[in-house]
Amino acid sequence: MAGKGKEGGVAGAVWRLALPFAQRLGLSVWDVRYEKEGGAWYLRIFIDKPGGVGIDDCEALSRAVNGPLDELDPIREPYCLEVSSPGLNRELRRSEHFTAFLGSRVAARLIRPLPDGTRDFTGELAGYGGGELTLRAESGETARLSLRDTAWVRLLEEDELEEYEEK
Repeated sequence: MAGKGKEGGVAGAVWRLALPFAQRLGLSVWDVRYEKEGGAWYLRIFIDKPGGVGIDDCEALSRAVNGPLDELDPIREPYCLEVSSPGLNRELRRSEHFTAFLGSRVAARLIRPLPDGTRDFTGELAGYGGGELTLRAESGETARLSLRDTAWVRLLEEDELEEYEEK
């Protein structure tokens, strides 16, 4: 990835550009990613608002940022701009994501399995701080995971939990 979130690189520049447009439209910027898939580059802006995001919201922000993005010109190679909702099973990546969803059901995957082979965790997001997450399983057991060691952390809807655990 050429840039992460609102901190730096291409994604950071786009975050700063998109934020005022999103706010004028009553939206929040959830995440910005600049990623290569296959041979193509994608600039993805994830937006949210209370009650959820619709296609009209995505189109409005896409139209609003398209011209200013061309003027800013932070990307050298051809890319596809996508504006969408982060979805129900949204990925949690930033501090404000973790604090906003404390007490919610999540799934987490480690980059590398633990010595016992465990790589996937599900449970309540019971704590966040110091670069670590604390997950509490239904059994009451807790697991402390370093964010540096996680490939991803996603929200789980209650009905999705059983489906995820069956995989």
